[in-house]
Amino acid sequence: MDTNKKTIEIKVERTILAQPDQVYDAWLSSKTPGTPWNIAEKLVLNAEVDGLFFWHLKGTSHYGRFIEMERASRIQYTWVSPNTFGIESKVTVTFKKQGNETLMTLVHSDLPDCEPARSHESGWGYFLGVFLEQF
Repeated sequence: MDTNKKTIEIKVERTILAQPDQVYDAWLSSKTPGTPWNIAEKLVLNAEVDGLFFWHLKGTSHYGRFIEMERASRIQYTWVSPNTFGIESKVTVTFKKQGNETLMTLVHSDLPDCEPARSHESGWGYFLGVFLEQF
């Protein structure tokens, strides 16, 4: 990636009435509505460090690889989609216990500074809204 190009970061948070391990497991499940993996028409999901994912929906493909996985705490993966123009960005999802709830924070960083990439904010907001309803 050209380091001279400006990038943006998107942050979306939800407080979920469940324990971090439950939220972590649900986020990695293709059976859980509100995850990107759940809506795929075609899916490859190998949720482990250096594992790859690919999902395809309505003619659009998204793919990446898992970089970090700390059970019930943190997941980080790369993200490439048409709206990143083939540039590898990063998604970091953290799960922080707050009493009987979990604060789930999704940060999508290294996105190109353009309107198509900014659309990830509404996309992630939609996903996390549907995900929250599962608990």
